Amino acid sequence: MTELLTRSRRATGRSASSRGQWRIHLILIVAVVIMIVPFVWQILTSFKTSGEVSSLPPTLFPKTPSLAGFQTFFASVPFWLQFSVSAMSLVLRVAGQVLVAALAGYAFARLTFPGRNIIFALFLLMLMVPSQLFLLGQFDVMKGLGLLNTIPALAIPGIFSAFGTFLMRQAFVTMPKEYEEAARLDGAGTLRVFWSVMLPMARPMLAALAVLTSLYSWNDLLWPLIVTPAGDNRPLTVGLASMQGQFGTNYPALMAGALVCTLPLVIVFIVLQRQFFAGIASSGLKG
Repeated sequence: MTELLTRSRRATGRSASSRGQWRIHLILIVAVVIMIVPFVWQILTSFKTSGEVSSLPPTLFPKTPSLAGFQTFFASVPFWLQFSVSAMSLVLRVAGQVLVAALAGYAFARLTFPGRNIIFALFLLMLMVPSQLFLLGQFDVMKGLGLLNTIPALAIPGIFSAFGTFLMRQAFVTMPKEYEEAARLDGAGTLRVFWSVMLPMARPMLAALAVLTSLYSWNDLLWPLIVTPAGDNRPLTVGLASMQGQFGTNYPALMAGALVCTLPLVIVFIVLQRQFFAGIASSGLKG
């Protein structure tokens, strides 16, 4: 009799657990659908004609798929020039931010110096300040350096990131101290310990920071509009923004351009997705 009651309780527990999992899966499926619908609409709109976009009632699928939107986009925007500007500024920004954030994060996590906690608290306070408040100061610095309308001006302000420093500090704090102590016993200095021991162990977090920085850099619009008001050194985001007319917008061309400009980020994420999720999981920010 006791065995039957035990089996019944186990079966009841498994059924309740399975019902709970189905609810979670249902919620996740609904969330995924909500997130995917705008991207599907963007792809379908890029193959429509201007008449189909403005028709009432709106059509979901194009009656006759057309590449006119892509042709208009490439004819209206100097794609390869602006793509090269976006790519070079992204590489400079990602490389610089990863290096600076790794150095600062290691210093806050492992080194002892006066005022360390106060300085790190000030870094965290910067996360609460809107980035738009720094635009005037950053513009004055770029103007004083004579870097307006240049690619370095697009990347330099983004190299210094309080969020990136926080992520790298979280990564170094969770690492065992035994590796660092063993390296110091072998005669390694602080920089050698950082470069040869700690930095290779932080590769997942470095990949996560690189993906996040690439996303911010590639999608940045306000700062390029301010620092490159004219000239050839304007990124793709400015080119897309210029396609929105005052009296009308060619939405198939705009959606086609947005689709083309999104592909590089998708490729970067696919290449680094395993390291990205491992880094986010190890940072303690997953929940």
